[in-house]
Amino acid sequence: MAHVITEACIDIKDRACVLCCPVDCIYEGERTLYIHPDECIDCAICVSACPTQAIYEEGRVPPEQRHFIAINREFFAPEVSGLGSPGGAADVGRVACDHPGIAPGTSAAA
Repeated sequence: MAHVITEACIDIKDRACVLCCPVDCIYEGERTLYIHPDECIDCAICVSACPTQAIYEEGRVPPEQRHFIAINREFFAPEVSGLGSPGGAADVGRVACDHPGIAPGTSAAA
């Protein structure tokens, strides 16, 4: 089970989680960060590093934020960023898009 970044990260992107992630699975979009669900090793280091408390274990995401599970997964799909599973965010850098549920001019709520 992976960890999920939720609404509290939108337009904040503190990046403390990026710096502590041992497998480099936290990717940067325009307005928020995304955890790659297939690259995350579920170590939970990012949870304690996040000052906005935006990161949850997938099974513990609050009900009103559960749509962020799909947002984190779908961000890597061909229809959104097209990243697939690049195996590390450092080599990718900032991605010039966000999931449609996060994109400017749209609400983060589903």
